[in-house]
Amino acid sequence: MMADPLEILIHALKSRFEQNMHRHAEAGWADVLGRLQDRPDKLTSLREMERTGGEPDVIGAADDEGAYLFCDCAAESPQGRRSLCYDAQALNSRKENKPESNAIDMATAMGVSLLTEAQYRKLQQYGEFDMKTSSWVATPPEVRKLGGALFCDRRYGQVFVYHNGAQSYYAARGFRGSLRV
Repeated sequence: MMADPLEILIHALKSRFEQNMHRHAEAGWADVLGRLQDRPDKLTSLREMERTGGEPDVIGAADDEGAYLFCDCAAESPQGRRSLCYDAQALNSRKENKPESNAIDMATAMGVSLLTEAQYRKLQQYGEFDMKTSSWVATPPEVRKLGGALFCDRRYGQVFVYHNGAQSYYAARGFRGSLRV
């Protein structure tokens, strides 16, 4: 008999949660599971995060409203979300060699948000992420208006924020998502 995909997802999330308590020392799995059971629509987003290689996990404690922040915690930018330009405007501006999609539209379809620079830096407190890859992050409108977009990585023990043309894409650049549950 084939296992229920939802049960497989919950098992993977629980296992990752228990193996990485340093990411959420003040959180308990029973509370996280309760939030997930009360918000089944969030499981669809978490399933997409998992399917595309994000290895979502809770980072930090619950906020004032009892919500937890799930974030892609894969060591490198999720494999199933790479080779994307930043947004639809950037994708449409490419005349040739267009990637299949863009980070903003893919995140929206998944029901997640790109990490902000602050969230990216917070994630790096729980491990060393993007040592060989990079990840698009939410870009301020004033930068995007000028044709650019921001991405981050970790090199030499430091987190770096860079800029690139939003229409650019690379095999080693994807995006990390966050989901408030």
